[in-house]
Amino acid sequence: MMNYKDYLSITPEIEDAIRNNRPVVALESTILSHGMPYPENLEFAHKVEEVVRGQGAIPATTAVIDGKLKVGLNAEELEIMCKAENIGKVSRRDLAVYLATGKKGATTVSPTMIIAALAGIRVFATGGIGGVHRGATETMDISADLQELAKTPVCVVGAGCKSLLDIGLTLEYLETMGVPVLGYQTDDFPAFYCRKSGFGVDYNVKDANEAARIMKAKWDLGLEGGFLIGNPIPEEYALDFDEMEKIINKAIDMCKEKGIRGKQTTPFLLATIKDLSGGESFASNLQLAYNNAKVASQIAVEYAKLVEADK
Repeated sequence: MMNYKDYLSITPEIEDAIRNNRPVVALESTILSHGMPYPENLEFAHKVEEVVRGQGAIPATTAVIDGKLKVGLNAEELEIMCKAENIGKVSRRDLAVYLATGKKGATTVSPTMIIAALAGIRVFATGGIGGVHRGATETMDISADLQELAKTPVCVVGAGCKSLLDIGLTLEYLETMGVPVLGYQTDDFPAFYCRKSGFGVDYNVKDANEAARIMKAKWDLGLEGGFLIGNPIPEEYALDFDEMEKIINKAIDMCKEKGIRGKQTTPFLLATIKDLSGGESFASNLQLAYNNAKVASQIAVEYAKLVEADK
């Protein structure tokens, strides 16, 4: 009889690191397959893994390929995800379908968290989480990322949530679900391209060690679910909040006019925002992703030290 381990395909390097409590950072693949053109995405994939290794951790890019949950991709698999030919966008609801049918899929935040937890990885770096979409009181468009944070024990480091969302309602939802929202050296919840959203965080963590100690304390208590750590985009790459609001609102209007819904909404909005901002948003997106990988790796290193000391 099969169990979840039969679906996991972990590279030898990552498997050895997990077994020996060395720091590992999970990375998603949707940003590669659905967020960037080829070959720029391949260059990004290599660079973000270099950032993780530069901080003393091991990168674990995830995907669903040929009926397996991939934890770490070899050169050929990375090329497949970046060329993005017949690569689906996978959320929690899609995992079983893709595994059973052998379809290839790029992982968004929720399945990356699931795969990381199954493999024994506690830290995941992303760009920014999904959340409650603007107008959700009518559309009920709420990302599965929020439920995943409430149930899956992984610390997600991102630049807050995407600024095209209803940030206030997203934070209210996370509070209701008992998800700690921490700010990395900030009192302000970041808004993806912008350092501030006008909303606060639950707690300002001063460094990676403090973040790791908070993680360990929660999980030592047996409390379910993960964390969201809002890590602001570096100041030199941040965009003006008011200007971005104008661009985002215009992109949302265009989305409504075209009748785009569901999982196609976010890719359309991000591409449109990129065009309307003259490419500035894309450049910022790269830099915030590198910065999140850096901070996530530092936290993973500190968490591994705490677990080792507790043995």
